[in-house]
Amino acid sequence: MAEDSGNANCRCLSGEQYGHCCGRFHSGASVAATVEQLMRSRYTAFALLDSEYLRRTWHPRTAPADLELDPDLQWRRLDIVSTARGGPLDTEGTVEFKAYFRQDGERGILHETSRFVREDGRWLYVDGQLHG
Repeated sequence: MAEDSGNANCRCLSGEQYGHCCGRFHSGASVAATVEQLMRSRYTAFALLDSEYLRRTWHPRTAPADLELDPDLQWRRLDIVSTARGGPLDTEGTVEFKAYFRQDGERGILHETSRFVREDGRWLYVDGQLHG
């Protein structure tokens, strides 16, 4: 995984430094309290090619057997469109997002509503519905 400096701005565009934002989840020092935090940390993990974190936060029932991340796919921006439930006291929630990327000189947008569940105090990504 390509490490980000803890003092650099986080790739999820929260405005926080990586070490105080997604970095604390990637290192295992903290767990995401909300589905939005988990969504942001997973986006950043994709950007940093951190497949270990992605596997750890993917529900075992729906996780792929193999996860190969493409180093030529550059994640550029994350916009959270909406969230439903997924707070500290919930057991399920959704996040609709748009993730902007560039690959082979072409621009693209991944627009998805992701579904999450909380098990044993940890949020896990279950699956997503693509839009458009």
